[in-house]
Amino acid sequence: MTDTDTTQPVRGNFERQILRVQRDLLRMGALVENSCVLARDALCDHNLDAAQKLKAHDKQVDQFYRQIELDCMHLFTLEPSGAKDLRRVGAFMQMVRDLERIGDYAEDLGEVAIKLFPYPVHPLMGRVQIMLDRCRSMVAMSLLAVSNLDAKSGLEIKQKDDAIDTDYEELYALLANQTNLTGSVEPTVLLVLSIRYLERIADHATNIGKRVAYIVTGERT
Repeated sequence: MTDTDTTQPVRGNFERQILRVQRDLLRMGALVENSCVLARDALCDHNLDAAQKLKAHDKQVDQFYRQIELDCMHLFTLEPSGAKDLRRVGAFMQMVRDLERIGDYAEDLGEVAIKLFPYPVHPLMGRVQIMLDRCRSMVAMSLLAVSNLDAKSGLEIKQKDDAIDTDYEELYALLANQTNLTGSVEPTVLLVLSIRYLERIADHATNIGKRVAYIVTGERT
């Protein structure tokens, strides 16, 4: 049997395993994206049922996180044949952490929604909703980039992140400088937390896009 004959089955096994990891990563991503939808419904539509569903979603996300990390560690034992293989495994391990954090922040937004429920809708909630919808779009874009291993679309997510940073700065200034506050300051504090969570979601979505580009090009951005 030639060297080619012996290495081909190993190579084929590696490809099957890493494609399975990529599929599981996208399944986890779909859950996380749905968590972002639930967070929007909870925070912007006062949907307590959506807020409560977030806890169950986060448990599923955490299960994927643990399993994919183990699967990635196993891939290293299969002797990846080149630099791109190593980049894929390493990037997938980092992406799964990004997705897990996005899921955590979505759950945090659900908890904020529960605390905000007794209060009237804040005048700036419409602006927060716009920011949240932009974040959801970024998460969806990052998952599409992972699915297609598309470096160009992965890097385009950074442009969206710039808009989120602007949203955060403007909303923070508006919330911090309110002069007509009456009653409890809790809603304002909770909205400040919300926009911080959203800013972090956008950062993690941006990271995923950059990691896709790294897999394809071998260059860090």
